[in-house]
Amino acid sequence: MLHRHTSHAEAVARISWCISERALGVITGEVGAGKTVAIRAALAGLDPSRHTTIYLGNPAVGGRGIYAGIVTALGGVPRFHKASLIPQTAELLAAEEHERGRTVILILDEAHLLSTDQLEELRLLTNADMDSHSPFACLLVGQPTLRRRIKLGTFAALDQRIALRYTLTQMSDTETKSYLAHHLALAGRSDTLFSDDAIALIHQVGRGIPRAVNNLAVQALVAAFATGKAVVDESSARAAVTEVTTE
Repeated sequence: MLHRHTSHAEAVARISWCISERALGVITGEVGAGKTVAIRAALAGLDPSRHTTIYLGNPAVGGRGIYAGIVTALGGVPRFHKASLIPQTAELLAAEEHERGRTVILILDEAHLLSTDQLEELRLLTNADMDSHSPFACLLVGQPTLRRRIKLGTFAALDQRIALRYTLTQMSDTETKSYLAHHLALAGRSDTLFSDDAIALIHQVGRGIPRAVNNLAVQALVAAFATGKAVVDESSARAAVTEVTTE
């Protein structure tokens, strides 16, 4: 069901490389740009018997919560005191690699909300074997502010460890048209259902962001259905824009 536009395909390729190198990567993009979809697509191509994925989607857990989340995902019971929890985390990550032959992939979503302390904890966690070897791959996923935060002088040590930086860009007008046609085909419609004017308006208002385009297209279909139209025209698209953008 996946629509592979240019930015998405490049993101998947870069994420796959980051995982193979057990590197630290930063994936950014606007809300709805497809960051999570790209990561899921990259993970889908991996051998599950050789990889362990740990997804942490709530930055509010604090620094200790990151360690505890890793330990729990690896089958351990987090130790109470942080001083013992940190080495426990490192030991389990090392065991996953050396004893089970698996690469751990740590994904931190909404990473633009991570606190200064959490980012520092992450840097310390990646500081293994005197920087000669990384025990796991790590992906920080968030909105564009994440890249700007990491560039601050206080995060210089973390910034220098980042091997991959990629920002998902919006779809072009041609890709938006292809995106709509792709999903309509999945629904069983290969004929023209959106006029060129409607597509142009949806692309413009949605700024080529997949989720925004999808929401506008659905509302435009509803508007066309409500007025008995066989094709989604510009007026139906404008009705959708009003529905979606008016509070």
